[in-house]
Amino acid sequence: MIIRLAEGTLQTRFGSFNQILYYDGKKEIIALVMGDIAHKENVLCRVHSHCISGHIFNSIECDCREQMEMAQRLIQQAGSGVIIWLDQEGKNNGHLALLQSRKLKAEGLSQTEAYVKLGYAADARSYVRAAEILRELMVQTITLMTNNPEKVSQLRHDGLVIAGIQPLTR
Repeated sequence: MIIRLAEGTLQTRFGSFNQILYYDGKKEIIALVMGDIAHKENVLCRVHSHCISGHIFNSIECDCREQMEMAQRLIQQAGSGVIIWLDQEGKNNGHLALLQSRKLKAEGLSQTEAYVKLGYAADARSYVRAAEILRELMVQTITLMTNNPEKVSQLRHDGLVIAGIQPLTR
């Protein structure tokens, strides 16, 4: 269950968004909304997980920052859309798992393989809260901006109607 705590305007390089803060009893979740999305179909939507390395430290080892910028740019061009920001660092295994996996990645393992070898879940992320927020925002259907087929599958399982998929490519 989610609770809407507060909201306010956020000025970005990509225009003005309404920033809505939610709480699920454990973590805060942010929805960035541009334009009128209530009762709309094919709303551009990005469900994005937190990444300390990419978003804060400008790491070149992941494309998280670029994907966020692409999503904001596409929403700006469309004039409306929503980004759901989830606190799920390291595929929700945490930053410790991410740091521990670096050596294995340097040896040629993928991020997923490294997590599994270290005893973590391959991908512990959940999109249930994102689905709840999109329903609370009264979005009818979405065009999901993602390169992750598992995200599509989970969101559909959580009851969202995904009318289309917009890959995020450089």
